Amino acid sequence: MLLAVDIGNTNIVFGCVDDDDNIILSERISTNHSATSAEYAVLIKNILEMNGFGVKNITDAVMSSVVPSVTNTLKEAVRKLFGIEVMTAGPGVKTGLNILIDNPRQLGSDQVVDAVAAVNNYPVPLIIIDMGTATTVSVVDKNKNYLGGLIMTGMKTATDALIKRTAQLPKIDFELPENIIGTNTVDCMKNGALYSNACALDGIAERIEEKLGEKCTVIATGGLAEVVVPLCRKNIILDKNLLIKGLTIIHRKNKKKQEEKNYAVH
Repeated sequence: MLLAVDIGNTNIVFGCVDDDDNIILSERISTNHSATSAEYAVLIKNILEMNGFGVKNITDAVMSSVVPSVTNTLKEAVRKLFGIEVMTAGPGVKTGLNILIDNPRQLGSDQVVDAVAAVNNYPVPLIIIDMGTATTVSVVDKNKNYLGGLIMTGMKTATDALIKRTAQLPKIDFELPENIIGTNTVDCMKNGALYSNACALDGIAERIEEKLGEKCTVIATGGLAEVVVPLCRKNIILDKNLLIKGLTIIHRKNKKKQEEKNYAVH
């Protein structure tokens, strides 16, 4: 069984994938920048056992990360727990993606993984939205070239900044509103955050399609997408497992390449 891990600034997503590429486990935890490898090993072990699996079930691991300080800690946790090395999505790893931006090395590994999954699962051209600490928008054309995209302040990041800079606005949880017109402070804040992001996604998707001159398949993922996408007027596909799918594809592709190389040597 393959363990797929995506390390984000706010959350870490863990997924387990069987030999037929079925996702049989998907869990999200908060990113802890100060946790040790032993602490992360205990967390992973607990997640597996909570879902009816054990350490012996994991035979391979693949990871993407935008948090360098946590990357090596989690790699060491996987070594301690499973006795295996982690394949990391990044330079030198085959993705099959033709990246046409100015400096491909600057592209976040999560955006690469999202794009790999989308290209292999949905019709092109594509607009791929990932809503986390930042909201990223990636564009893939009809020839499966990665053209570039946009980076916006994440919904929770923006709301936290608003609360921090005001004296009387409280912390809020995000949930689907019953009415766009709020009648109390908390509802007004929720509605403002959710509807402004929904309108932004609708408008950005329309302008990208206008630029490309054709309709696109629009996909959204990330922890906050589930509460924003239902408010969008655009037809947006919600795929919460997009990163796990992309990591699985990258792992399979590179493992096969390595096996072919080893076979050629022998």
